[in-house]
Amino acid sequence: MDYADKEEFLKEFGEDYGYPNGPKSIDQIRATEFKRLENGTVYLDHAGATLYSELQMEAIFRDFTTNVYGNPHSQSDISSATCDIVRAAREQVLDYFNASMKDYKCIFTSGATAALKLVGEAFPWSHQSSYMYTMENHNSVLGIREYALSQGAAAFAIDVEEAVDNDGLSESLVTSTKISLHPIQRRKGASFPERDPAGDAYNLFAFPSECNFSGSRFNLDLVNIMKKNPERILEISPFSKGRWMVLIDAAKGCVTQPPDLSKYPVDFVVMSFYKIFGYPTGLGALIMRNDAAKLLKNTYFSGGTVAASIADIDFVKRRQGVEELFEDGTASFLSIASIRHGFNLINSLTVPAICRHIASLGMYVRKVLLSLRHENGADVCTIYGTYTSEVSYHDTGSMVSFNLKRPDGSWFGYREVEKLASLSGIQLRTGCFCNPGACAKYLGLSHSDLLSNIEAGHVCWDDNDIIHGKPTGAIRVSFGYMSTFEDAKKFIDFIRNSFVSFPNKSANGNLSRGGSSHFSPEGMERWLSVSKYVIKFITVYPIKSCAGFSVKRWPLCSTGLLHDREWLLKSQTGEILTQKKVPEMCLISTYIDLNQEILVVKSPRCRDELPINLKPDSYNGGIDEIDLYGQRYEVLGYADEVNLWFSKAIGRPCSLLQCFSPKFRVCLNKRGDTVMCRDLESRLNFTNEAQFLLVSEESVSDLNSKLSSNTRKGIDGVTVKVNPMRFRPNLVVSGGEPYAEDRWRNLKIGNNCFTSLGRCNRCQMINFTHKDGQVQKSNEPLATLASYRRLKGKILFGILLRYDITELDTDSYLEVGQEVHVNPE
Repeated sequence: MDYADKEEFLKEFGEDYGYPNGPKSIDQIRATEFKRLENGTVYLDHAGATLYSELQMEAIFRDFTTNVYGNPHSQSDISSATCDIVRAAREQVLDYFNASMKDYKCIFTSGATAALKLVGEAFPWSHQSSYMYTMENHNSVLGIREYALSQGAAAFAIDVEEAVDNDGLSESLVTSTKISLHPIQRRKGASFPERDPAGDAYNLFAFPSECNFSGSRFNLDLVNIMKKNPERILEISPFSKGRWMVLIDAAKGCVTQPPDLSKYPVDFVVMSFYKIFGYPTGLGALIMRNDAAKLLKNTYFSGGTVAASIADIDFVKRRQGVEELFEDGTASFLSIASIRHGFNLINSLTVPAICRHIASLGMYVRKVLLSLRHENGADVCTIYGTYTSEVSYHDTGSMVSFNLKRPDGSWFGYREVEKLASLSGIQLRTGCFCNPGACAKYLGLSHSDLLSNIEAGHVCWDDNDIIHGKPTGAIRVSFGYMSTFEDAKKFIDFIRNSFVSFPNKSANGNLSRGGSSHFSPEGMERWLSVSKYVIKFITVYPIKSCAGFSVKRWPLCSTGLLHDREWLLKSQTGEILTQKKVPEMCLISTYIDLNQEILVVKSPRCRDELPINLKPDSYNGGIDEIDLYGQRYEVLGYADEVNLWFSKAIGRPCSLLQCFSPKFRVCLNKRGDTVMCRDLESRLNFTNEAQFLLVSEESVSDLNSKLSSNTRKGIDGVTVKVNPMRFRPNLVVSGGEPYAEDRWRNLKIGNNCFTSLGRCNRCQMINFTHKDGQVQKSNEPLATLASYRRLKGKILFGILLRYDITELDTDSYLEVGQEVHVNPE
């Protein structure tokens, strides 16, 4: 840690950072309440879910192991005491929002989304109603429009702008706020309940107190404007008529600035407790004004919401209490009982102090990111939701959302950033954060862009981060009350070291931003002419993602090495299993005896080895079809005894499938384009991209020297050293210089010819090792490879090969010791 950086930070933010007037300093909080972060994890997704305190959980555990809680709907003494605790919890929630019990009620739900759904279902919509919402809203808020549109109401999004004078100070909000309407939505065929004249129609306006995409905060004076004088900003719009009610999504904003309901008479406020203090999850609340509650109608009734009902006639008498009327079934009373321990923690620090602490970290990161420049002077970072724009938010939130650019102005993909951050122990969030309106607004995505992206196959949580040269989402870091300067500094150092272009330092094996290695073609040809390459190892992997076996000599066939990746495991849900999700697959060892025509598998979890006949008529479980990596396969299933053996070996139900059909049909996406597979010309078994993977001993040796020099520690606390088998290669060669294979175009081994399909993009599977029957995972060697073998989001090591089979190849094989003759680019 550079202490000068922290001293500079404290000069600017020392009065706000670290709770200088609190019961504990930030360092004490981390040391006593978040010891689980001492392993170097940097957690920066507090907008998604903040972390619970270990002392908080200890207090909950003591509470639950000391006291007895009962169903609040029972009449026992224990249940009555539980009712009192639930009642006290409601009061605590209302106090958090400075809401009077005379004016508001707290309804517990399963989360903020459930609270929003309740409002949408129970709101008195009519064909004269309007549902208005800001573009910056979570999908859970947008979902309310389904209820509005289905009842014949109009729905429309708006942008809110606030005029700013020359001194940067906004004028009176009532006179300066302007609302821009997006297209009006109405649904054909919607039902039209009879309602009162338009003047008595009920309308709903929804906005977040803090945008979960940008961190920008809305001015809560919007509440008073919309409730008292909506015509002033809706002007002559027909939608200004009727009674406007206001809903605030405070799921994110209430962490640092809960809306003050004594100043802003919001009708509905929704929140989730895990956003504030980490636990419990699955519990939220709807804070609702009493007069608004009288307008809502809960159609469904359940235990707890009725005073009486008769089973065989249409009769039900509902309870009169607001909480009883809307809380269906038994409340989550144990979760509710636990929130007081979370509030005790927050109250000990105070919300204003938490807000200042978090804001200091957000401002620091924002400031540093904006200052970063590439060697050519180009900006590195574009931040969304900057606060000099003329919009009606007036303060920074607890997050920073941004994208990164290369020196040439093209974008780094956000998934690349997320994957590399994970390798560095940094947990952050990428995508649109379930906020499509803010995402489109800040990224400048038009309707045609969004529809084109969807047509290209882009959906939430996929890897399509750049389409047609534009980002489809962003990177978000967000801070919590326990975040530290060290967290922020490690993140900044990660961005600087991984994405800022400095003058190139030539180093063996480095990949330049332009996509070529640092070897010159002339130098490459010179040492290739004197280099002698030989095959050192040949490895066959019969079952996809399971262990392979080494051979001295092995036949070739139209799919590569005979029987290589000819089998795979499939889950009961149809998912193709690999080590990425089932690391235990690496513990299954395999061996093929060609003379006896059997595949033998072993596992430390199974007492007996399992022999499997190579002939396709053995253990016949029927023929099926599967799609994998852009190709469709006919596959052969096996009998139950085989599937039970593999299920025990990996600890979950699965079935073994063998590639059976000689017919391989390439799958197409919606646009008719070929997808995924690198090798489209040759026949493949269940390989990801190509028939062969080749690595060189010299490249592995160079990687090991870098692992040693970086002093990166592995899972056993010792310097990591890898052998070639870590990369699951079919061929290991020796001779020449490290990374010479990068520039190979064609190879000849004996009488067999091969074509290089390019470098292999590595994934987290190379970080798995197994010891004493246990699978272990570290960040290496992928983290070190990322530092010098990364190119446009890919971490490259080894090359992929295609076997160029000819009609004369009737008895082809590869053998250890054979010379490898290469033709470079």
